[in-house]
Amino acid sequence: MFQKVLLLFITGVSVTTLGIAGCTAQQQDSAAEVQPPVLTAQTEAPTTTTQPQERPGDVPYVPTPQPVVDAMLQVAKVGKNDVLYDLGSGDGRIVVTAAQKYGTRGVGIDINPERIQEANANAQKAGVTDRVEFRQQDLFKTDLSQATVITLYLLPEVNLRLRPEILKLKPGTRIVSHAFDMGDWKPQQTLQVDGKTIYYWVVPKEVPANLR
Repeated sequence: MFQKVLLLFITGVSVTTLGIAGCTAQQQDSAAEVQPPVLTAQTEAPTTTTQPQERPGDVPYVPTPQPVVDAMLQVAKVGKNDVLYDLGSGDGRIVVTAAQKYGTRGVGIDINPERIQEANANAQKAGVTDRVEFRQQDLFKTDLSQATVITLYLLPEVNLRLRPEILKLKPGTRIVSHAFDMGDWKPQQTLQVDGKTIYYWVVPKEVPANLR
């Protein structure tokens, strides 16, 4: 009698254990079925507006001091109806300042993609992105025909290379250069600001023979 009871007890325990084991396996199978798929695709990098630099720059990057920027804009008498082109615009400070202080529309030209990114960030911080634009371009290939004001901080030889194209612009276009002149094209004004020289010209109706 005792052996029959023991046999029934062992059999019950075995069946119960199998039931638990079966339940556990089913739960594991169900959990495996609802696991989300693993995403292996990489997230696409955000689109950038800059490109690899096509050639070395014509001048080293040296920012124009802010007092000189202010004086350059003042001598050119920039206003809200002007379109200012800054050739070699660097961190964008001339274009951004003109937009902030005078409502001037501006275009900055620089061949260096890092400078373009920096200038765009500065325009964003200043809240003037609706008035300014920065283009990664070779300044010798840039169409300047829409400019009413051009600002420069380049080198003497670069200014001389640009001079023939500048003299083709609309008469009355104002040109302001920090530190360097335009050779035989004598400036209408020369200013000294904090030990720095600023040159100012206006494109004439008739280009003198010695400048053609």
